[in-house]
Amino acid sequence: MGIADKQIAGYLEHLQTQRKLSLHTLDNYRRDLEQLNDFLAKHHPAGELGSLTQADIRRCTSQLHARGLSPSSIARKLSAWRGLFAWLAHHQTVAANPVDGVRAPKRIKALPKALGVDDAVRLVSSTLTGDDRSVTRDACNKAMFELLYSSGLRVAELISLDLHHVKTAGHESISWIALDEGELTVTGKGSKRRSVPIGAAAVTALRDWLAVRPQLQRTNPDDDAYALFLSARGHRITAREVQRRIKAHAQSLGIPANVHPHVLRHSFASHVLQSSGDLRAVQEMLGHASIASTQVYTSLDFQRLAQVYDAAHPRAKKQGGS
Repeated sequence: MGIADKQIAGYLEHLQTQRKLSLHTLDNYRRDLEQLNDFLAKHHPAGELGSLTQADIRRCTSQLHARGLSPSSIARKLSAWRGLFAWLAHHQTVAANPVDGVRAPKRIKALPKALGVDDAVRLVSSTLTGDDRSVTRDACNKAMFELLYSSGLRVAELISLDLHHVKTAGHESISWIALDEGELTVTGKGSKRRSVPIGAAAVTALRDWLAVRPQLQRTNPDDDAYALFLSARGHRITAREVQRRIKAHAQSLGIPANVHPHVLRHSFASHVLQSSGDLRAVQEMLGHASIASTQVYTSLDFQRLAQVYDAAHPRAKKQGGS
């Protein structure tokens, strides 16, 4: 066993006995450290970890990236290597940590998924076609789905909505609707409160739901009594239940996408931006603290335009070989 092998073995023992890491995590550390040891053996025959420089670490990182390893995986390896050298420095076997200052390649931020306008409208306007044909359940679902698409709410904001503003000894509303005014007040991330308009279709769906909601109303004087949306047992509906219902509904309609509540939020933002071009208004309605968070939807809009261009422009089609 070489010097580097012994150093790595000592560090892994430290992780197991002192930090009490799980076997699964230890296996990940072991693979990452063995990869560093393989690089060391190829480029530093003496086999001493202390001979590795920052340039070596950058070179190793570049090789991993060139082989197609994801930025997140490279970042994990760098973290493992950085921890090893920090431990070695503490035991005075290396003078400096060559991983310090080395970063993984920048992650490519995935664009949010948004439905096309036709699929979004079909999703929120259709009644459920599954086995459960409960009138109250269908009315609740339609109101929730219409509101998600109409107002671009996060699912946590949706389930926090009360019938109206309430302030009692046991409960104070953080979010509520005002149907007559056609708007809702919601508290989003960072306890930031905003007012958002409710579209006419969502207002109609909400009125239909409120007409049958008393059938599920419980008599207990807790915060469930004020919840806008209720489960089948009369409790404030959970985010997991909303996710389950919307996914099942999309599947029943044959919509070829993994639909969850945030997909409707993205669809709302993309479609409003496509129609209006008003980035600041979309930012305010979504409750984004920074305009940079909203600007991602301009990329979605460009993608849509690019698809139209590729399909329609005679000079966009690839030419066949001569």
